[in-house]
Amino acid sequence: MAERGCPLEAVPLPAEVRESLAELELELSEGDITQKGYEKKRAKLLARYVPLIQGVDPSLQAETRIPGPSPATAPAPRQQKPRPSHARDERFRSDVHTEAVQAALAKYKERKMPMPSKRRSVLTHTSVEAYTPPDTSSASEDEGSLRRPGQLASAPLQSHPSVEPWLEQVTQGSSTSSSASSTSSHPGGQPAAAPSAAAAPAGPAALARVDLHSAPPDVTTGLAQHQHASCERPQLASATGVPRGGSGRALETAGGEQPLFLLLRQQSTGVPVSSRVSSKIQQLLNTLKKPKRPPLKEFFVDDFEELLEVQQPDPSQPKPEGGQMAVLEGELLAVGSTWPPSLLAALQQWGTTQPKAPCLTALDTTGKAVYTLTYGKLWSRSLKLAYTLLNKLTNKNEPLLKPGDRVALVFPNSDPVMFTVAFYGCLLAELVPVPIEVPLTRKDAGSQQVGFLLGSCGVALALTTDACQKGLPKAQTGEVAAFKGWPPLTWLVIDGKHLTKPPKDWHPSAQDAGAGTAYIEYKTSKEGSTVGVAVSHASLLAQCQALTQACGYSEAETLTNVLDFKRDAGLWHGVLTSVMNRMHVVSIPFALMKANPLSWIQKVCAYKGSISSCDAFLNVFQARGLRPEVICPCASSPEALTVAIRRPPDLGGPPPRRAVLSMSGLSHGVIRLDAEEKLSVLAVQDVGQAMPGANVCVVKVEGIPYLCKTDEVGEICVNSSATATAYYGLLGITKNIFETVPVTAGGAPISDRPFTRTGLLGFIGPDNLVFVVGKLDGLMVVGVRRHNADDIVATALAVEPMKFVYRGRIAVFSVTVLHDDRIVLVAEQRPDASEEDSFQWMSRVLQAIDSIHQVGVYCLALVPANTLPKAPLGGIHVSETKQRFLEGMLHPCNVLMCPHTCVTNLPKPRQKQPEVGPASMIVGNLVAGRRIAQASGRELSHLEDSDQARKFLFLPDVLQWRAHSTPEHLLFLLLNAKGTVTSTTTCIQLHKKAERVAAALMEKARLTTGAHVALVYPPGVDLIAAFYGCLYCGCVPVTVRPPHPQNLTTTLPTVKMIVEVSKSACVLTTQAITRLLKSKEALAAVDVRTWPTILDTDDIPKKKVASIFRPPSPDVLAYLDFSVSTTGILAGVKMSHAATSALCRSIKLQCELYPSRQIAICLDPYCGLGFALWCLCSVYSGHQSVLVPPPELEANASLWLWAVSQYKARVTFCSYSVMETCARGLGAQTAVLRMKGVNLSCVRTCMVVAEERPRIALTQSFSKLFRDLGLPARAVSTTFGCRVNVAICLQGTAGPDPTTVYVDMRALRHDRKQVSPSLGRTEASRQQTCPGGHGVYLRLGVPPSFGAGSQFWILKCSLRVRLVERGSPHSLPLTESGKILPGVKVIIAHTETRGPLGDSRLGEVWVSSPHSATGYYTVYGEEGLHADHFSARLSFGDTQTVWARTGFLGFLRRTELTDASGERHDALYVVGSLDEALELRGMRYHPVDIETSVIRAHRSVAECAVFTWTNLLVVVVELDGLEQDALDLVALVTNAVLEEHLLVVGVVVIVDPGVIPINSRGEKQRMHLRDGFLADQLDPIYVAYNM
Repeated sequence: MAERGCPLEAVPLPAEVRESLAELELELSEGDITQKGYEKKRAKLLARYVPLIQGVDPSLQAETRIPGPSPATAPAPRQQKPRPSHARDERFRSDVHTEAVQAALAKYKERKMPMPSKRRSVLTHTSVEAYTPPDTSSASEDEGSLRRPGQLASAPLQSHPSVEPWLEQVTQGSSTSSSASSTSSHPGGQPAAAPSAAAAPAGPAALARVDLHSAPPDVTTGLAQHQHASCERPQLASATGVPRGGSGRALETAGGEQPLFLLLRQQSTGVPVSSRVSSKIQQLLNTLKKPKRPPLKEFFVDDFEELLEVQQPDPSQPKPEGGQMAVLEGELLAVGSTWPPSLLAALQQWGTTQPKAPCLTALDTTGKAVYTLTYGKLWSRSLKLAYTLLNKLTNKNEPLLKPGDRVALVFPNSDPVMFTVAFYGCLLAELVPVPIEVPLTRKDAGSQQVGFLLGSCGVALALTTDACQKGLPKAQTGEVAAFKGWPPLTWLVIDGKHLTKPPKDWHPSAQDAGAGTAYIEYKTSKEGSTVGVAVSHASLLAQCQALTQACGYSEAETLTNVLDFKRDAGLWHGVLTSVMNRMHVVSIPFALMKANPLSWIQKVCAYKGSISSCDAFLNVFQARGLRPEVICPCASSPEALTVAIRRPPDLGGPPPRRAVLSMSGLSHGVIRLDAEEKLSVLAVQDVGQAMPGANVCVVKVEGIPYLCKTDEVGEICVNSSATATAYYGLLGITKNIFETVPVTAGGAPISDRPFTRTGLLGFIGPDNLVFVVGKLDGLMVVGVRRHNADDIVATALAVEPMKFVYRGRIAVFSVTVLHDDRIVLVAEQRPDASEEDSFQWMSRVLQAIDSIHQVGVYCLALVPANTLPKAPLGGIHVSETKQRFLEGMLHPCNVLMCPHTCVTNLPKPRQKQPEVGPASMIVGNLVAGRRIAQASGRELSHLEDSDQARKFLFLPDVLQWRAHSTPEHLLFLLLNAKGTVTSTTTCIQLHKKAERVAAALMEKARLTTGAHVALVYPPGVDLIAAFYGCLYCGCVPVTVRPPHPQNLTTTLPTVKMIVEVSKSACVLTTQAITRLLKSKEALAAVDVRTWPTILDTDDIPKKKVASIFRPPSPDVLAYLDFSVSTTGILAGVKMSHAATSALCRSIKLQCELYPSRQIAICLDPYCGLGFALWCLCSVYSGHQSVLVPPPELEANASLWLWAVSQYKARVTFCSYSVMETCARGLGAQTAVLRMKGVNLSCVRTCMVVAEERPRIALTQSFSKLFRDLGLPARAVSTTFGCRVNVAICLQGTAGPDPTTVYVDMRALRHDRKQVSPSLGRTEASRQQTCPGGHGVYLRLGVPPSFGAGSQFWILKCSLRVRLVERGSPHSLPLTESGKILPGVKVIIAHTETRGPLGDSRLGEVWVSSPHSATGYYTVYGEEGLHADHFSARLSFGDTQTVWARTGFLGFLRRTELTDASGERHDALYVVGSLDEALELRGMRYHPVDIETSVIRAHRSVAECAVFTWTNLLVVVVELDGLEQDALDLVALVTNAVLEEHLLVVGVVVIVDPGVIPINSRGEKQRMHLRDGFLADQLDPIYVAYNM
């Protein structure tokens, strides 16, 4: 560092060149000039000096244009303009070196980080043409807008040997570092320093560094090959051919049958190496494999109450070692005899004795003095206003105001004259002024909170000027508009013509400096709430006296004020103290400062004024006569007013001090110099001495206010008569802030007078100087360490800020996620920054912050220019930005999330525990008096005549019998979208059609008995006739969904696959589909030459078969049922004639189906229960089926409900897709449907057919929506079936209503193991290790029935479902999946030991039923798979019964209800599919639970699906909104999953509506979605890879 400045110092630059360069820097930082223009002008300015520095050693070249100062010269000031009202930091400091940041980045090896993928259309809104540079005005730079990279840490890294190791005395040649806490840098202040000075380099030689700096280390190499590919990505089209984002998504997309699925899926195949998505995921995995720091100690308590990781204190962390600090006492307040008894007395004195003395000079935007207010005019105008307020404002003949009432002062920053008149007029009238900012729009950031303040203060009158009122938003009546959250206000214009001159004998009431409230200043808290800080008359006078003494103000002195005159130091110095001392104030307006940053310096020279209220920058202006000792920084807060101020040189006082502090120590609240790590140091300047008459101490931030030790950072507290008195109307927090009693380590109070908390963090240094290192509002507690937001901002700005973001437009705040603060950084991106460059900058910022602050950034977001909410003076409104972030209203254009790095308090991944044997488990249940979880439906033998059952054993025989006995009985009605009947079929018609099909198969196709025939038909009667035609000739039908003509490339290969896998010898179809299968379009998708015989059944001759085939045995195969599971596996199951007739018999008995009944069916007829209801049940039971093909609902969403009403169907079946279509499309049209005559009161049972957990939210909303149409509240119910048994539960028409229970979701994902709450009459003698040494068991004494001396070792319970109350935390509603069908037995078995479980224990649902499928039909004949799923036996207990494994987790629970037989009802609750469950962190998660949390995260989430890939959780979200809003979802989705499921999302994919594929039952095809994502076929809007 020392030698860096040496070669350059030989090149002195003229002062005017330095000024020009400084102004040029400012223009660039504020976006007023492009980077190219900046470099061109800069090179031109330095052209004469560049040749002189060409010999500089390249090793000394820095990354930034402006270097840090050389210790060989005086440390340069940190040129910092004053902070606006929401500034969080009040310290006088020089921040982190840019060199330190670059060195920190250089430590990192080059790591490949996956860059987010963004659709090109999303990029359009960040174009250069779309945005103008933002308003980065001087008063808006709340994060240190003019900190130049080279000046971010001008403090030397070596401490001065003559003082404490962490302090260094400043030499006389040095000025202060740039101050966030100078007298001019009070919240809300206007600029106190020339931005050109701020932009000035640290030393003259620094200006010579033009283009010698080397490029920063590239930490994102390898990203180029992962940028947007130029090729067009194929869209994921739906099976129904509906365009992306269209309405067709509600019914079905490509999930029905997909070409990506193989019968036997090889899970290890992965994706091609060339896949962009998978390579990025691999980059992400590589990044996560190498943590940047050792993981924290983790633990997990195996109980229901999950304990998050609590970070243990590091034994090596620094601890305070000094003694207890003593209270710092300020000098005595020398109350001079010349001081007036009150401020109003001073005003009256000067107004009458010195009426022509200038009080206030206002400038216009050009810097011209437009008006000078004399003390005589101030006094007379204030009197007129006071008289008008008290005597001329009435309300129903009553005075509108009375003494003590609050009045709002609404004045622009350009009108200090009228504000001063209004302020003193209120004081004279004994009213309490409440200055606020001028509301520019009805939706100003923070405006609602200001309205809350006005309402809580009881403000009914607002004072303003004529010009200001004209600029306020107006209502249609012409009156000032009512602002959101504001109370009703009367607006009074106080220009001279509107005021009444008081009578000569009228005098205001005498004012003394009492305890009454003088004025109320607003303050915005960290959370965004606005409170009013009440300042009494006594405090106001004491503050003016203390400032007069501390600053050495004298009568008739000139003061140049660039601060906000409405509040804080601008008010105290420029309006109050100045009047008490008859000073002349020159007020520099905000607009002038922006147009001419040097204006205030020029006015100081023109008016020969002092600079005690300004934070000048010595480096530029010392050559023009500015003395370094006149820089007087101060610290202040709204609660304590001025806390400390450095005395002017003529008043004496100790010399300035500088503290070079370790950031690591500061994060632990300790003052240290990090001798080993030089990167993370912070140099801060003192803010002077305590105020006269004040006592200052430092207390611990949290808990009891113990005094800090001398080397400990805490909150500064002040005891003085010059502090504010209360938060107006808020007694609770007033006591905590304004009545704090600090205590010693022993608990003894240090004073009998209360102290006021300032909200400033700091310590007391040598010579009793006060040091401020931050504000509580900017404090972020991450783990056990504290970080200041401004420090984070400074580090971020040191990473090449000028190229990518606007310097003054960065906000840092923390959000609470998973019980800990997480740091969020938001910045406005320059329009000309590319996506890759911005991502590169973000990744470098993350690394720099991690290295320097040892803390991870949870989220880094870049937003388009001019979109962050602005504070009153143009800065960023941080609390409003935070609120938008949490609400998903920030609309970023780039997001980088790092939850893997930041979230270190997750529970330890759960380890698999040794299981107990099934025998011990069942005996444990018996010993505990717990029943085995087994239930069954009604006995078939008791319900139906056995002779009839034998007669109906074969469906072809049933159809023949019906055609003979009831030939004209109507079986089927098919409706089209218009509701008209397109075809009807009677028993005899169906019989004859089936005969013709059978004859054609035998004659034309020459098929033999047992041949497989693929039926490729649209939903209709032809499909049913073809099915029975196959049975008539002994063939085995296979129903296949036809390909969609608009989407052949996706759907036709699935048809071909099923035909091939099923070994179909013939394809039966219609003439139209035949042409489609042989078309040119089909040739592009499949090899049409390999189709088996295709038989068109539209025009087959009317022929009879010689004899109808009768199977030799009921176990002969009847049909094959092919479908794609939700896990993406295409599998066909074999259904025998016995199983087919048993299925129909159970459904008939459960639903009470008879020939006189009509049922309405809106299901796909190709597989599962939908196929059975379409093709089998009507023939078996004889009832009439009204068939509503689901595709018809795309054209007419009300078709199904209309059909149910029209045909008065008591029983109806639908899918979740149909129900969702009706709920979304018809929810607001119930009145119209009622007018059309739709009446659903006839419905007794509406059953939703699905193979998943019941969707309670959808069924309940459906019931509520159509309650107005007469739908009974108890009508809607669910069913449960699966591949091995398509109908296990149906609600039916008899039996108790479905029950709903609430379970603890954590228990489900943990598969918790707990001791049962009741052990019966056994004795739990003691807890010890079992003989086998497999964990902790209970040794139980056994009841006498087990024999004397018997003992059993039982594990502390199996998978127990914990029931909770509705509304409990983590509660999950589960509804019963219908009633178990007659003839069906269900048992809950352990997933691994296969032993039976007890009541309310979670396990796999096993079923034993005569209508279970007999096995899988596969190409390879996987017998092992067949035996495992269809012929399972319990390992203990009833080992003889053959069960079928459903693959679903669930539990049985005996309820208090009784069924039809009078027995207590056993309810079956399905939790989810085992195949779909996600194994993450040693726990089992069900996708639907995570998806529910994601859908709740933001209103724009239309649908979502989750899956895992290489242990990463991928969340795909459908965006129902603008593409520009897509990135709002990334953080909210990550937060929701973390909070509710303790999982870190690896990848967030934002897609269009309709992209997530669903099958015909409305179930999400997550594996198909995963394959589409990995093959880069989704065309996502945005893909975020969480680091």
